[in-house]
Amino acid sequence: MESEPVAAEVAVLEPLLAGEQVKPFTPEEAKEIVMTLQKPVVFSNMTFDWPVLHWNVTHLASLLAGKKILFRIGRKDTATAPLFETECAYAEATLDDFLAWSEGQQPCPSGPFSSYDLCKCWMYADYKYIARLFEDKPEHFQDIRWSDFGFPGRNGKESTLWIGSTGANTPCHLDSYGCNLVLQVQGRKRWHLYPPEDSRLLYPTRIPYEESSVFSKVGVLNPNLRQHPLFKKAQAHVVTLDPGQVLLVPRHWWHYVESIDPITVSVNSWIELDADHEARIEEAITRTMICAVKAAENPSDTDSWLNPTEVEVTSHNTNLEYLNKAVSSYLEHQKTKQSKQLFAHPPEDT
Repeated sequence: MESEPVAAEVAVLEPLLAGEQVKPFTPEEAKEIVMTLQKPVVFSNMTFDWPVLHWNVTHLASLLAGKKILFRIGRKDTATAPLFETECAYAEATLDDFLAWSEGQQPCPSGPFSSYDLCKCWMYADYKYIARLFEDKPEHFQDIRWSDFGFPGRNGKESTLWIGSTGANTPCHLDSYGCNLVLQVQGRKRWHLYPPEDSRLLYPTRIPYEESSVFSKVGVLNPNLRQHPLFKKAQAHVVTLDPGQVLLVPRHWWHYVESIDPITVSVNSWIELDADHEARIEEAITRTMICAVKAAENPSDTDSWLNPTEVEVTSHNTNLEYLNKAVSSYLEHQKTKQSKQLFAHPPEDT
């Protein structure tokens, strides 16, 4: 019998006095943890006074009255292959439509979710930029206070919103840029995280292509170990994130995320790192190569390899411009960094 991958727990940083409405870390202390810790960790009791904790789906439905949002739709099954976003169905609907469907109601036989069985399918309004959702209500940006983690001025404008039903999931992947802070608002999500050193055990792929995301070929909950035998050596760090908790996903940690309650709401923000400058050059080169190869094969055949989050296939000239900007930005960053170091440590007189 083949051995299953090993799982480890994720540490939870809690206040010294449980239940006390006291934040366990100052913004400076929290930022130090975020910027230096190389393992995922959960912050507790850091967001009890954030207005965003009232953003359950019922409240959001009233705030976004009638606004249609794109939902990704998948089937609840035990397939051994990951369900990539290119293989999902999509429908535009309001949050009132989503609430009715998640409660087993269908207000209209021809409604956007009328053909999807609640017992067999899940819905996910994922990766929604709050700046766009609330462009006519910017006062709600202040409901999210990443300044408590040492990032002054960062709020909902630099955050994204995720709303899902039971089973809604993001395929296992790593983010090329930054580290990730995730606040759970409603319901619970289970995270399966794998360290960067496990990358080869997760069988990375750039198809489907999405800038800044490297996907895994492994269906991590039900892996095909004959097809992906190295995965049994991977060590999952598993955590169930409860409302009010914030998860730190360090740079280049792989993660598979699944909603385990009837309705879940999360908010996240990616924190920029110095290493992003080099990563942008790598991503620009990857984009140029993939677009060139696929265009040579069949310019019209993009559905199977281009992730829906990528708006269009960009031209070779556009990709080269993107690469040039990435290189220029990196060189400027290095120049500024060296100047700061020289100013901080001036050469001694000889």
